[in-house]
Amino acid sequence: MKYWNLKRNNQFAFEKVGPIPRSITNTFEKFRKELDPNGESEAIEEFRLSRHQTITSVKYILLLLISPVLVNQASKFFVFGPCIDYLWNQEQPKIFLNSSQEERAFAELQRFEEKIHFEVLLNPSEDISYEIIEKRVQLKARELGEYYANESANAVKNILSDILSITVFILLMITGQRQISIVKSFLNEIIYGLSDTAKAFLIILFTDMFVGFHSPHGWEVIIEVILRHLGLPESRDFIFLFISTFPVILDTIFKYWIFRYLNQVSPSAVATYHNMNE
Repeated sequence: MKYWNLKRNNQFAFEKVGPIPRSITNTFEKFRKELDPNGESEAIEEFRLSRHQTITSVKYILLLLISPVLVNQASKFFVFGPCIDYLWNQEQPKIFLNSSQEERAFAELQRFEEKIHFEVLLNPSEDISYEIIEKRVQLKARELGEYYANESANAVKNILSDILSITVFILLMITGQRQISIVKSFLNEIIYGLSDTAKAFLIILFTDMFVGFHSPHGWEVIIEVILRHLGLPESRDFIFLFISTFPVILDTIFKYWIFRYLNQVSPSAVATYHNMNE
C-alpha cells in the first residue's frame, strides 16, 4: 500500500503544476527527507519505484514504436502486397494515380530525350538514326510506365497498411491507460529534471527546427514525401497553405506551454531561454 501511495504522490508531483515553482518545493522536500529518521527506507522504496517506472516506461515506449512498424511492414508484404499486385495485374488500371505522377514522368522522359539529342550533337561523327533515338525513347517510356505503375500500387499498399498500423497504435493507447500515466510521469521527470541551460537549449533547438525561419523548407519536403507515400497529388497550394498555418499553430501551442507550465515549474529556465534567444 505504501508503495502505491508513493507512486500516486510521484505522479501528482510531475503532472500537477502549483502556484509555487517546483524547484523551491523540491528543495524543502529534500531537506525534510534528510531530517526524517525513516528517510533511508523511503529512499529505498523511491528507488524501487523509480526503477519500476523506468522499466515500464521504456518497455511501453518500445511497444508503441515497434508494434505499429512491424504490423505495417508485415501486412504490406504478406497480406496487402500480394492482393494488390494480383488485382493490379489482372485489371491493369491506369499507370498514374494523380496528375503529379504524370507530370514527373513526362518531365523525366523529356529530360531523357533532350539528353539523347545533346549526346548526338556532341558526337556528330556517330551514325545514330532517328529510329534508334525513337526506340531508346520508347524503352525509357516503358521503363517509366513500369516504375510509376509500381509506385501507384505501393501507394495503395501504404494506405491500407498505414490504416492498420494506426489502428494498432490506437488500440495500444486505449488498452494501456495505466502504462501511459507511468510514461507521462517518467517523461515529465526527465524534462523537468534537466538543468536550466539544457532546457533552454532544447527549447531553442525545437523551435528553430520546427517553427524557425528556415523550417518551411523542411516542412515542404516532409509534406511532399507524405503525399507521395500515400499516392496523393502534390498540390502546391495545399503545401503552401499548410506551411503558412501549421508552424504558426505549433509555435502558439509551444509558447502557451512555456507560459502556462514551464514558467511556473522552472522560471529560471525560461529566463535562460530568453537570454540565449536574444
